[in-house]
Amino acid sequence: MTPRQTGMAFAMLLTATPSIALAHLVNSGLGPIYDGALHLLLSPGDLLGLLAAALLSGLHGARASRLTVMILPLTWLLAGLIGLNLPAPADMQWLEVLSFVALGAMVAFDLKLPPAIIATLAGMYGALHGLLNGSALAAIGAGPAALGGIVLTVLLLALLTSAVIVPLRGIWPRIAVRVAGSWVAAVGILMLGWLSKGPG
Repeated sequence: MTPRQTGMAFAMLLTATPSIALAHLVNSGLGPIYDGALHLLLSPGDLLGLLAAALLSGLHGARASRLTVMILPLTWLLAGLIGLNLPAPADMQWLEVLSFVALGAMVAFDLKLPPAIIATLAGMYGALHGLLNGSALAAIGAGPAALGGIVLTVLLLALLTSAVIVPLRGIWPRIAVRVAGSWVAAVGILMLGWLSKGPG
């Protein structure tokens, strides 16, 4: 490359470099509620487990889905409010990933569980991720409004996903849901591999 081409490439690289990097929460400029919603939608660790919990409850019928749709956002909110008042926890990426791998595997294997157990598992997932979201929000100075955006998005996604799955009665649609659960588990296993490799 000529010196001029090198200089142009360097100038283009500088213009493409962001001036601010936010590691955890997406700042859309639309306000804290939308920022919280976008955070959830752009966080695979949160989103995949949420979808797996909704798929699992949908496979087990209307009662399991109703319980999950009530308990999951509620535990996410309560744990998030606690997390807003706590310092950032130690690195818990392993636990985050294992939580949605387990839910995805349960969907893939179509485990027959009572509705109360399914709702309890969803509540545990919501409590873990709510606590982590709350402490992450506190670390960047965001408050309850951003947490509210996350929780509203959790509620809507859990409600809509389980509502699509509950009426499925044929064997092939249920197999498609189980395949989706296996993909969630597979993504988590890949993430565990990356975590075990470490940086570099």
